[in-house]
Amino acid sequence: MSLNSLLMLCGFAAAYNILVFGIYGWDKRAARNGERRIPESTLLLLAFAGGGAGALAGQRYFNHKTRKPPFPVALPLFFILQVGWLVVAIAAPDKAIALLQTLGVS
Repeated sequence: MSLNSLLMLCGFAAAYNILVFGIYGWDKRAARNGERRIPESTLLLLAFAGGGAGALAGQRYFNHKTRKPPFPVALPLFFILQVGWLVVAIAAPDKAIALLQTLGVS
């Protein structure tokens, strides 16, 4: 993986996590105002699909979904798994790509 590709991937990941952070803030505002909410399954899916850092930061910053199961366990777990994947991708990019191809993701 070239440095350019890695930087682009990091940029996309950062933008996605900022988006997820904003969505958690949006849902907190909706909860306070009695407006239509974002389904919990969607919030969890956003976190699982690469937005673990943004979801965890949003949970802490907005004090949102801090006690509602499974959020207190799932969000830190997703974050740890995603950081682990990032470490593997940086330390052994060829093996990470091979794993993705084996899983049929790439």
